[in-house]
Amino acid sequence: MTDPAPDAFTGSKPVDARLRFDETALERWMAATIPGFAGPMTVSQFKGGQSNPTYLITTPGRDYVLRRKPPGVLLPSAHAVDREFKVISALHAAGYPVARPWGLCEDPEVIGTAFYVMDRVQGRILWNLGLPDLTPDERRAVYEAQVDALADLHKLDPEAIGLGDYGKAGNYFARQVGRWTKQYRASETESIAAMDRLIDWLPQGLPEDGPARIVHGDFRLDNLILAPDRAEVRAVLDWELSTLGDPLADISYFLIAWVIPSTERNGLAGLDLETLGIPSMEDVIARYCARTGRDGLPQLDWLLSYNLFRLAAICQGIGGRVRDGTAASPHAAAMAARVKPLSAGAWHFAEKAGA
Repeated sequence: MTDPAPDAFTGSKPVDARLRFDETALERWMAATIPGFAGPMTVSQFKGGQSNPTYLITTPGRDYVLRRKPPGVLLPSAHAVDREFKVISALHAAGYPVARPWGLCEDPEVIGTAFYVMDRVQGRILWNLGLPDLTPDERRAVYEAQVDALADLHKLDPEAIGLGDYGKAGNYFARQVGRWTKQYRASETESIAAMDRLIDWLPQGLPEDGPARIVHGDFRLDNLILAPDRAEVRAVLDWELSTLGDPLADISYFLIAWVIPSTERNGLAGLDLETLGIPSMEDVIARYCARTGRDGLPQLDWLLSYNLFRLAAICQGIGGRVRDGTAASPHAAAMAARVKPLSAGAWHFAEKAGA
């Protein structure tokens, strides 16, 4: 149970040559936009992240984080840093744990692409779902804190916090299946039979529309910053895929870790969860439902199939950027290689759901 990427994904590094920008222009923008900003500043690039390049901005008095669209030709609707900024601004005002947002710049003349700046939140980002450095009690507490943070997000009323227009109403899963099918086809590098079957089958068993809530879209352990000494979620990161939609999409995406083999990153299947202190899938569902007032999760096999398909489409999108030379991470090729096993897993749950 070794950590698959303690060094490859944590900390910062010198900025990749393909992702450098005019730091003087950025410093001018920050001085004009952010109250109390004072240089000099230094810029490095976070190792983690596959999609929107993320940078650490260090100054004598405060550290900031910058997220930007990558350069190059991009898929339609992808890398929407303006939407990320909008949602974290509303959530921060509502008291939900996100980094404090400082400013959005949509002028490509500043650093070449749109970007926003937020506070750097100090704490732990944990990458290995097995949590090898923690005790069983600590592991359980971390997992329960994750479930509670997701449930608390889904309890927020979008209208009440100014996000009533953050997404379209109704037909959420139909639109999502269509979206990820288009994204997959736009990045397709080879024919994969399981993906073709899923594209045909998923629209036939769509769940009924649930109440519209804020859906994170990529809620998992390494998108959370935990307090250094306890299982407290200080910030939820990476809101690029967020929208208004059915919260069943988020909780079932979180649950796919329990069906992905532990030999792969973001997988728990095959581990002795009871001995480790990690809650079972059933425990997670029960805690989430108790906190949100739900009576179970309907059509779970369809939801797991859909989420594995969606993850395969995301990985294929990364593969397309490898092909096009715009991938932000040196680990992008490994992510792209996951498309086939993920699509096979998605078809397995499709068959369980009656395909």
